[in-house]
Amino acid sequence: MSATELVTIRDFLRHAVSSFRAAGLVHGHGTSSVIDEAAFIILEKLHLPVDNINPWLDARLTKAERTALARIIATRVKTRKPAAYLLKKTYMHGVPFFVDERVIVPRSYIGELLMNGTLGPDGIGLYETPAAIGSVLDLCTGSGCLAVLAAMTFEDATIDAVDLSKDALAVAKVNVKDHDLVDRISLHRGDLFAPLNDRRYDLIITNPPYVARAEVKAFPAEYKHEPVMAHLGGDDGFDLVRRILADAPKYLTADGVLVCEIGTGRDLLEADFPQLPFIWVDSEESEGEVFALRARDLA
Repeated sequence: MSATELVTIRDFLRHAVSSFRAAGLVHGHGTSSVIDEAAFIILEKLHLPVDNINPWLDARLTKAERTALARIIATRVKTRKPAAYLLKKTYMHGVPFFVDERVIVPRSYIGELLMNGTLGPDGIGLYETPAAIGSVLDLCTGSGCLAVLAAMTFEDATIDAVDLSKDALAVAKVNVKDHDLVDRISLHRGDLFAPLNDRRYDLIITNPPYVARAEVKAFPAEYKHEPVMAHLGGDDGFDLVRRILADAPKYLTADGVLVCEIGTGRDLLEADFPQLPFIWVDSEESEGEVFALRARDLA
């Protein structure tokens, strides 16, 4: 279809949805449905607010805008790259982040738990007030998104963010600077806790690689555009999770808490660590995919 046949945003939304469905695209990189992704691409490309496409549906587009939208819709179909990579942009709970192929597209459930207060006194009570959290560690930080959201949630806290990937930390550096958090978030390159010496934290958050090897091999094309090291957690997915559980007690304060996302492997983890009193923290879209543990229960 020629871009000249499409006039309004409504036309392009319909065209994108039809094209994506016909191509069998997979969604899950910040959007969960074909309509949501089509709307995100259109609104972001047109520099419009991405929260609601409805006010703009009947807006007529310029020739340059029509050409740009037709091109990015076709590119999404041809390359199977997630929309966030094509736009160099994604959002978590309304907060914008720069992303590219050097990092996984951020979509951790921990972001929601931080921003809506689920972990605090109005939720499961892992801390008394946000002011009680003076230090945060974000392990496997990737794009730095959770570190940024933690800084927004705990305004008095200093944050360390660690990743093994030099490329990922370059992206995180952009996001830390964009959100004016250079003075509060320190980036460290290394293998999990290795670069931290003897520091201790009131809160450790981590969304480590937790996908099993066979599942990584079976990924649809969209997920194969992401760095393998951001997904692969060993044969059963839990190599890094086990290491984090083993070492976290040395890096938590006496009343500190570890919060970790593990995907759908709850049964496997509980079988491996029957002695640990996991606190399973649900979000709007997940159940049993994030756990919390207090320092005293890990000791």
